[in-house]
Amino acid sequence: MSYKLQQLEEEKVFKDPVHRYVHVRDRLIWDLIGTKEFQRLRRIRQLGTTFLTFHGAEHSRFSHSLGVYEIVRRIVEIFQGKPNWNDEERLLCLSAALLHDVGHGPYSHSFEKVFGLDHEQFTQQIILGDTEVNTVLKKVDTDFPKKVSEVIAKTYENKLVVSMISSQIDADRMDYLLRDAYFTGVSYGQFDIERILRVMRPQEDQVVIKQSGMHAVEDYIMSRYQMYWQVYFHPVTRSAEVILSKILHRAKALYKEGYTFKLEPLHFITLFNGKVDLDDYIKLDEGIIQYYFQAWQEEEDEILRDLCERFSNRRLFKYMEFNPTVHMSAWHKLHTYFVQAGIDPDYYLVVDSSSDLPYDFYRPGEEEERLPIHLLTKSGEYRELSRESTVVESISGKKRTDHKLYYPADLIEKIKNQALKKKIGEFLEL
Repeated sequence: MSYKLQQLEEEKVFKDPVHRYVHVRDRLIWDLIGTKEFQRLRRIRQLGTTFLTFHGAEHSRFSHSLGVYEIVRRIVEIFQGKPNWNDEERLLCLSAALLHDVGHGPYSHSFEKVFGLDHEQFTQQIILGDTEVNTVLKKVDTDFPKKVSEVIAKTYENKLVVSMISSQIDADRMDYLLRDAYFTGVSYGQFDIERILRVMRPQEDQVVIKQSGMHAVEDYIMSRYQMYWQVYFHPVTRSAEVILSKILHRAKALYKEGYTFKLEPLHFITLFNGKVDLDDYIKLDEGIIQYYFQAWQEEEDEILRDLCERFSNRRLFKYMEFNPTVHMSAWHKLHTYFVQAGIDPDYYLVVDSSSDLPYDFYRPGEEEERLPIHLLTKSGEYRELSRESTVVESISGKKRTDHKLYYPADLIEKIKNQALKKKIGEFLEL
């Protein structure tokens, strides 16, 4: 029997708090889960620094990836035998779902910003390169890794397959909303996934929703909106991300200056030099990063030592609302005051912005074209979601942006020059 058709002698299951069970019957999927590149995801948190705000948010990208696979597995079962569905692409969908996040690094988004990396590029390198994942995928067909990579890169010819994993209502989003809500302990991310799966239908270029399921999709859209502002963009989490980013910036700057570390940053050297190869990248996980942060609390450099101690022991920066049009005129003064107080503003005075577009309709020619969610009417017509739903219409195309100014209140409190301390305090509303 060809590898593509091989089934396990006995179905394997993972007990899962969100989906109850994750079912694995295909030899290919079981072998992919066992690769070192996929197992590495156990050592990378799904929500980065959010555990410092919501203490339960310790879940990994490994469990999320299994969850996305499970949702796609269920969608594929629903689609079997329906028009526009080609069962020859079943394994392709399952593999892409499982591997969609395999290229994520530790504290991924902060890491990417500091070092100019792209986890999607590393995902493709892992799938196409000299890896255990690639070896397993090639057992199906020599061209199979390329197809999986194209699905994740959204360049695969069958857009229906792509939309199952990457669209405005896809398996990735559905799993992370439910999973993140569960582990953070909030109720915002809850929605009726059972209902949504039941009303999904395959069309030529995307998954569509039966019109009778519109209210379940409304609930999903609003859940996403609430999760972004109540969890993902939480100001305390962003404070931790600011400190994390500044640690990495400081360590890189010191390395470039020829600073002698007590603990040489061996795992960071290719990152600092901007020449990250795949082997070095795969060796990075959050355990490695936390080890360095612990060790760097003993460094001679006062800024690196302080920032690492803050991150490790949750002594985070305070914050205030920052309106660029109102506060920017005084920004340079505040910057100068920090310098006069002996507090380096490059590391201790940070404006951080977050923005989200909860749902958008298709606008041809825009830089990031978003395929809208379509409802399928009884007559077989397509209706764009926001045209039918007043709830979704009210937030469609509306980008919300939030600005915060982060600063170390404890260091300001220690300023001995009372006049200078008062000036800083007046700006920061202390």
